Amino acid sequence: MNINNLKENLLLYAITDRTWLNGDTLDSQVENALRGGITMLQLREKKLEREEILKEAVRMRELCHRYDVPLIINDDVELALEADADGVHVGQSDMAAGLARKRLGKGKILGVSARTVELALEAEKNGADYLGVGAVFGTNTKNDAKKLDHSVLENICDSVKIPVVAIGGITADNMHELKGRGMNGFAVVSAVFAQKDIENAVIKLKTIAEDTIR
Repeated sequence: MNINNLKENLLLYAITDRTWLNGDTLDSQVENALRGGITMLQLREKKLEREEILKEAVRMRELCHRYDVPLIINDDVELALEADADGVHVGQSDMAAGLARKRLGKGKILGVSARTVELALEAEKNGADYLGVGAVFGTNTKNDAKKLDHSVLENICDSVKIPVVAIGGITADNMHELKGRGMNGFAVVSAVFAQKDIENAVIKLKTIAEDTIR
């Protein structure tokens, strides 16, 4: 798995959510998203037992790699290493970026959430490869996520050398509102996994994303 094209991989970054399975399987939904053209996948599981998540992460890694897409694990550095995922994403309340980088080593991707320029610079200094910044439009997937002013997103993008992905309530209808802010891509949840036709929803999102960051 080549992880040297990180900016390109961040263009349309899908984050899993079981809320909208409705009898389908996560594997099936993810494969539809991969067929549509997502460029990175984050496995985010909050309710499964750890052993179940590990087995799922191994399956997802194999599936993602068939499409040459990196797999990122949410929060759990040790699980990411056990599953041989391509990296991990940590929030400010999870493992500190410096500790995560030390445990991961140099061959894995480290993403860090940041809502301020100060936190962004600290994460960059401590070894983050990319930043997740938001919630740019608010979100229903995290109860504690407050809407972030778009000028803060732009200031963060201007302040760091590593790529930035915008996250939080992003849809095909509002993505273009972030044009010119300097991010390298968009992290999406319901805009992919809540859609009846995931593959075509992703095709549409990716076209808009490419136009927005141009």
